[in-house]
Amino acid sequence: MVKSAHIKGKVSFRQGDGAHINIPLGPCEIEETAQDVTISWVDGETHGATAIPITDFKRYVATRAIVLLATQPA
Repeated sequence: MVKSAHIKGKVSFRQGDGAHINIPLGPCEIEETAQDVTISWVDGETHGATAIPITDFKRYVATRAIVLLATQPA
C-alpha cells in the first residue's frame, strides 16, 4: 500500500558505495515492505526513487524528518 508523506528534514540514501544523496524537501510516496521502504519523489522535472532499510525509515519518522500524512477513508 502506497502512503503519502512529506520530507521535512535531512533524509539521505546511498547509491552503491557512493556518497550520500539528500532527498529533496517536499511531498513523496512511501511503500513499505518487511525489509525496506521505497521512497519516490518529484523534483522539478526529475523523478527519483530509492529503497532504504526499515530501521532508517523508522528513525526518520521518529525524528520527524519524514512526516506521514493522514489517509482518508475510501
